Amino acid sequence: MTRLALRFVTSLVVVALSWPSTIQAQAGDHAAHPLELTYFGAAGWKITDGNVVVLIDPWPSRLKYGGGGHPDDDRPDFARTDLAWSDTTLIDSLITEADFILVHHGHFDHLGDVPYIARKTGAKVIGTETTVMILRAYGIPNDQLYAVGGGEDYQFDDFSVRVVPGIHSALNEKHYHDTRRYDRFTELEAPLRIEQFIEGGSLSFLARFDRHEVLTMGSMNFIERDFEGLEPDILLAGINGSRLGLYDYDRRLLEATGFPPVVIPTHWDNFRLPYGFSQQPNIERNLLPFIETVGELSPGTRVIMPVHLEPFTVR
Repeated sequence: MTRLALRFVTSLVVVALSWPSTIQAQAGDHAAHPLELTYFGAAGWKITDGNVVVLIDPWPSRLKYGGGGHPDDDRPDFARTDLAWSDTTLIDSLITEADFILVHHGHFDHLGDVPYIARKTGAKVIGTETTVMILRAYGIPNDQLYAVGGGEDYQFDDFSVRVVPGIHSALNEKHYHDTRRYDRFTELEAPLRIEQFIEGGSLSFLARFDRHEVLTMGSMNFIERDFEGLEPDILLAGINGSRLGLYDYDRRLLEATGFPPVVIPTHWDNFRLPYGFSQQPNIERNLLPFIETVGELSPGTRVIMPVHLEPFTVR
C-alpha cells in the first residue's frame, strides 16, 4: 500500500471511529427496527433488535495463553494444558441477559465463556455436536442445547437462524487441519483443559432479526457455494491475517454475499490482550487494507470498524 493510500484509508478509519452511534444500512422500514451491536473482541458479539438478544461466540475473559501478547501484559500465561476458567466478574458487568448463543466452533476463544453465560442466562445454544458435548460436560441442560451440522433453518419466537456449513481459518501457514470430534460416546469431565476445546467442525450463521439479516463468520475462511444467494444486509466478515493465505479472499467473500450494504470486520484483533491495550498493529495489518479493498470492489458498501465494548446501532 502506498503512503498516500495508507493516509487516505487511515482517515476513513478516523471517520468511522467518529461516526454517530447510528449507521444507516439501507432505506425503508429498517429505520424503525435498528440493531444494536456490541463487539466483545475475537469473534464475539452481542446483537439485539429490542425483541431478542443474541450472543455470538462471547469470550470477554480474553485469557493470556500461548504467547502472542504484549510485554506490559503481566497476567499469568495459561498454557494449553491448564484448566480453562472464566472472568465471571467481567462477564457479569457486560452480559445480563441472552436469548440465544450462536457458537461457530469449539475452540476456547469462541466457547470458553459460554458454559458460564449459558448457565447464567438460560439462553438457547446452537452449535456443533462437539460444542454441545462440551457444554453438557459443564452441566448445561439438554433443553438449552441444539446440535447442528450445517443446513438447518430454525424458526423461534421473534428470531430465525440458518446454519451454514463452514471451514476453519488456514492457520500455521495452511498446515492446520483438525478432524477430531466429540460425540455422545465421548466422556468429558469439567473443568476442561484449554487444549480440550477442540474445533469440532466450523459453522457460520444467517441470523434473521425483525428487519435485518446478519451473516456471521467465526473464522477467516468460508465455503463459497454455501454463501451464494444468502445476500445479508449486514456481514460480520472475518478478516484476520490468515485470510491472506487464501486465493482472492476479499473479492470472493464480497461477491458470494452479494456485496452487502454494511460490512463489519470481526476476529481481527489480538484477543490474547485484555481490553484497553492498543490494537494499532492489528488495525494497520488487518483493518486498513480490508477497508481499502472494499472501497475499490464495492463502493456502495459501508465498512464499520467496531470498538471493543462500544455499542452502535445499524438502522
